[in-house]
Amino acid sequence: MNDDFKRILVGVDDSGDALLAFNYAIKRAKISNAELVIVSVLESNEMSVYQALSKDYIHGEREELEQHILKYQKQAQDAGVKKVRSIVAEGNAGETIVKDVIPHIEPDLLIIGSCAKKGLARRFGSQAAYMAKYSPISVLVIR
Repeated sequence: MNDDFKRILVGVDDSGDALLAFNYAIKRAKISNAELVIVSVLESNEMSVYQALSKDYIHGEREELEQHILKYQKQAQDAGVKKVRSIVAEGNAGETIVKDVIPHIEPDLLIIGSCAKKGLARRFGSQAAYMAKYSPISVLVIR
């Protein structure tokens, strides 16, 4: 595998596979001395119509997710990754990462888990195949 990765993007959603992917991404970033960018997606299709129309609800959910993702950021820093940042995007996870996040962040590698957390989770797993197929960069699916 290419060790020349300068920037690694990892998707997190609290599923077991996403946590495996996150831990792998930490190791990979350390080996490559790469920047690690952690992304989580607030998926509006998991909200009721009333919630989706409520700016207060969306703002609250987003704030909660932003606080949550900072824990991942701190974990990566504590593990010895020198450059770490995190972002929260909104929309359909797979499409948002492929069409918005990757062009904006310009990573060399995307690391994701293969399975989704069941229920009302911020899920990537169901999107793994989409990202692997349409991503303009290499995708590593961890299971």
